[in-house]
Order: sequence, then structure tokens, then C-alpha cells
Amino acid sequence: MNRAYLVLPVVLPILGGALMPLLHLPEKKRNLFLELLVILTSVIAVLCVLQRPEEGFIMFHLTGNLDFALRLDGLGSVFTCLIAGLWPLATLYAFEYMRHEERTTSFFAFYTMTYGVTLGIAMAENLVTMYLFYELLTLVSVYLVMHPMTRKALHASRTYLYYSIGGAAFAFISLIFVIAFGNTTDFVPGGVLDPEKVGGSIQTIQVVYLMAFWGFGVKAAVFPFQGWLPRASVAPTPVTALLHAVAVVKSGAFAVMRLTYYCFNIEMLRGTWVHLAVMGIAMLSILYGSTMAVRETHFKRRLAFSTVSNLSYILLGVTMMSPLGLLAGISHLIFHAVMKIGAFFCAGAVLHQSGREYVDELNGLGRKMPLVFGTFVIFGLSLTGIPLFAGFISKWNIAQAAMDTGRAYPFAYAAVAVLLYSALMTGLYTLTTAVRAWFPDREPEAKNNAVSITDPNWEMKLPLGIFATVIVGLGLFSEPLMEILRSVAWGRF
Repeated sequence: MNRAYLVLPVVLPILGGALMPLLHLPEKKRNLFLELLVILTSVIAVLCVLQRPEEGFIMFHLTGNLDFALRLDGLGSVFTCLIAGLWPLATLYAFEYMRHEERTTSFFAFYTMTYGVTLGIAMAENLVTMYLFYELLTLVSVYLVMHPMTRKALHASRTYLYYSIGGAAFAFISLIFVIAFGNTTDFVPGGVLDPEKVGGSIQTIQVVYLMAFWGFGVKAAVFPFQGWLPRASVAPTPVTALLHAVAVVKSGAFAVMRLTYYCFNIEMLRGTWVHLAVMGIAMLSILYGSTMAVRETHFKRRLAFSTVSNLSYILLGVTMMSPLGLLAGISHLIFHAVMKIGAFFCAGAVLHQSGREYVDELNGLGRKMPLVFGTFVIFGLSLTGIPLFAGFISKWNIAQAAMDTGRAYPFAYAAVAVLLYSALMTGLYTLTTAVRAWFPDREPEAKNNAVSITDPNWEMKLPLGIFATVIVGLGLFSEPLMEILRSVAWGRF
């Protein structure tokens, strides 16, 4: 494949979204245009992965040896396929959810542009390109958070913007140091820092890594910078599902993977104080997120705190600073994306069909919305880490990585206890929600018995059915995918 084709999946949705307000299409034609555009983008993206060129494509030269360039390696290919697989289904779901909302054309314009920007992060050849797309992601996604234009939405969007700008400043410092102490800004397995250039500045490099971990980790809602994520749940569910499952938060986790394994030399970090610090931060984030999820009674915010916890599962694997740890992080990045987007879509369907937002209002709704709550049970069991579901596979990988790292650095053994605690909390906040819906502790209120409350239409049900099937399928037949991920983690793909 001609390497110039790498530009297409990035540029098509950005241009298509930007032109959307100028086309003035009626709703049905607009939706058809958007769905076809997103599907075409996904097809091209997957073809780029299947026939990926050996060399990258320089879109334009910045200065010196700094280029704005695209290239697909193993890790980028995995993230690209994940985005390409989820976005068409998320767009289909959004059509029904947003049907009676205002300003839907501008909403879908930014929603579609976000797709192209996220693909840009996945396909970036170097740290400069990824950082620029990372910044652009903030600019296009902040409108999606503020879309309802309520006081809460505006406050949430400002909070998101402040956190993101602060994180970007920390991340920018790492970019400067990689340029100064590295042989290149390109992503290279094993890192690019030159030991001769680093010399006696190893302590400074470690401090910069911690700052960058927090900087890129802001979008991954790492403690103590997780405050924006629960507030962002005021956005429409198609937005929160993508923010909390794919686009923003996974871009943060993906950026930390790039930073750790493809920019910094892990031999300069492994076993040092900063290694223990970032592992500790990830564990603390897991404990905080899972505990707060149990306390939260708002359905979407409960899932938002769950995201805080599960994102740090990914980061916990990454901070093991070993191929096994990277494998664990990548596998949970994929599985959590499918589990969480499905869970959020369930919460969105409940809100769309019944107007109910709080867990204590779900009494008996399982009988009215059997497909929604049936799939939610699957997502909940998988998030808890029950065997035969995908979540068990990735959490098992994280535990294995922790045990492996613990042989050299016993502090890593604490991760196993954290995983067990979080599994207990996850079971409480997901399965108690499902039990309340299916087996109410009291007779449902009169408004719960309204005949109008049913499962949503096919545009919402189809994504839920597909996501639930994928979760069960990956739980039972994960080995082919895991072989690919092992090749990525060990630098063979």
C-alpha cells in the first residue's frame, strides 16, 4: 500500500465533520452520510493495518528533525483497529439517542472530527505528532462535553479543559527532554533516550518521566487528576461512552504506553523511585475509583468512577515496565473499551427510554428492558473479572505481570491485593445494580410500570448485542488475539 493512504482515515472524518454544518442536509440524509463516512473511514483504517507500509508518511516538515508524520507499528495498529471497530456502532447508537436533542448537526460534526483526531493519535509516527493530535483532541471534544449548554455541562467542560491544559503542559516538558536527550522523536521499541546524552542527568529524566506520566495520564483520569471524568458524565451518553471508553481516556493510556516503552528507556526507570511511584499512583487510582463507584448512586457517574479504576488497571500493567506488563495493559485497553462502552450504552438506553438516572430508580426495569439489562449483566460480570468473560483474561494478565515483576521488586505484589479488592468493589457496584433491576427489593413504583418503558429500537439494541457477543467470544476464544498482542508487546509485530 502507498504510505500516503495513511492520511485518509485521519483526514476524511475531520473534513467530513467540519463540512457537515455547511451541507444543510435533512436528518435522515445527514445520518446516512455520517454513517457511510464513518464506515468508510473504518474500512480504510483496517486496510492500512492489514497492508501497512514499512515507512511512515511525512505530512509536513516542522523544523530541524521534527516532522508531522504518520506510521503504523504494532501498538498503533491495535489501537487503530479498536477505534475503527467501535466508532461506527457508537455513531449508530447516537442517531437514536440524539434524535430529540437540539443542535444535533454541530454535535455530530464534532463527534465525527473526534474520530479522525483519535486515529491521528493512534497512527502518529513520533512524539511530536502524537502530542499535537493529543492537544487537538481536547479542542474538538470539549464542545461535546458542553453540548447540553446547562450550567453543569458548562462547568464540566471548563473543568475538563483546565485539567487537559495543565496535563498538556506537563506532557510538553517530556517532549522537550526527548528532543534534547533522544536520538529521535520517532517511536522505537525500547526507547530513544541516548545514555551518553543523559549522562549524569538520570535523576532529572526520572522526574520528567513522572511529570509526563501525570501529564498524559490526566486524560486517563489518574489520581489525583481524575476529577474531570465524573463531572463529564453530564454530557450526552454517546459522548460519555466514547470519552470513558475509547477516545479521550484510552488516548491517555495509549500515550503513557508510548511514553514508557517507545520514548523513555525503561532500563533507566525500572527499579528506581519513580518506578515505585507510578506503580503506587496506579494502585491508589484503582482503590479510589472502585470505592467511590460503590458509594455513587447516579448510574452514569457510578460507571464514570468505574472508569477511573479500570483505566489505572491499564496503567498498572504499563508501570510493571516489562513486556508482560505491556501485554497486560494492551489487553485491558481493548477489553475494557468494549465492556465500558456497552455499560454506558445500557445506562444511556435507560435514561432515553425511562428518564431514570439513579440506581435506586431502577427497581423492576429489567422486566421492562430485558435486552438492556441482560447485556448489562454480561458487562458487569466481565468488569468484575468473572471467568469465561473477557475481563477475566486481561485482569489475569495484570496479575501475572505483577507476580513476575514482584520477583525483583516485591512492592509489585501489592498489586494483586489491589486487584482483589477492586474485583470485590466492582461486583458490588455492577451486580447490585443488575439485581435491583431484575429482582427489586420492593414493588416498582407506578411510573416504573408504565407500558411505554421498553427496550429501545434497533439502532441502540444492535450495538449492545454486538458488544455483549464480543465480550463472551473473547472470554472463550481469546488466544488468537493474545498471540497478536504478545507479538506487539515483545516487539515482533
